[in-house]
Amino acid sequence: MHNFIINNGKKAISVFMLTALATSMQAQDNFGGLALYTVRDHMGQDPKATLEKVEEAGYAYVEAAGYNEGKFYGMAPEDFKAYLESLGLKPVSTHQGTVTLENADEQIAAVKAAGFEYFTIPVPPMGMFTFNPESRTMGMKGTVKDLADVLTELGKKCEAAGLKLLYHNHDFEFKKNEDGVVTIDYLLENTDPKYVNFQMDLYWVTKAGSDPVAYFEKYPGRFKSWHVKDMDDEGKFAPVGEGHIDFKRILDEKETSGMMKYFVEQDMTWDKEPLEVIKISHKGIKEIGFD
Repeated sequence: MHNFIINNGKKAISVFMLTALATSMQAQDNFGGLALYTVRDHMGQDPKATLEKVEEAGYAYVEAAGYNEGKFYGMAPEDFKAYLESLGLKPVSTHQGTVTLENADEQIAAVKAAGFEYFTIPVPPMGMFTFNPESRTMGMKGTVKDLADVLTELGKKCEAAGLKLLYHNHDFEFKKNEDGVVTIDYLLENTDPKYVNFQMDLYWVTKAGSDPVAYFEKYPGRFKSWHVKDMDDEGKFAPVGEGHIDFKRILDEKETSGMMKYFVEQDMTWDKEPLEVIKISHKGIKEIGFD
């Protein structure tokens, strides 16, 4: 494309400058975050084009879930950050499911270079996570103390690097384990908020039969980010606003929660295209009152 000039008397403005200005103004109207796991297949095929669609859908920031061999979606950390910023998107959180105590320093450096604020652990790390494909149930092996100790050590590394560590829940952490211990309660009561805090997945808490607001009240300030996804009448994932989770009630307790950022997410979109679902959910969060 040629850099055409629009000449109006004394003023000359390049088309590129006009385009950049329009993009910047549009980005200022965007709000809320998207967990890129929702559009993971598209991100695997064409991450740059997909991120353009994310911005066009109205989102202002993202959570990554595509780190591999030092890169985010095939891009060096600095390049990923630069491309997001060129679209008016901000890197805020990243799920680092492959982190171990051995590779933590390398991953932390990459997360820092990509401009993220939150280093989020999506499941019990280092082989502790379990999944039964027959019953489709999740769980963990090892003790809750083992998990708390690992999170604390990782959290100290993150804190030293200027990052914040969060642990993301599913449903099993809100149920009693074989020892009669509720994993999430143990973690909340046996980790230091200086090093370890939490990303509450509102769907999975509800799926477990627990009340997010009750947890905010019992452990105020510990849930720094949320995953916002809805539940249909069959208990399946649904676009935000098309299910029955009472997000307005939950949002009213944002300050009690400690929530600083939230991310729309839908693990499976069923008969809908993910890129359409993120538009439906963005409309939903606006109607609910998220900003």
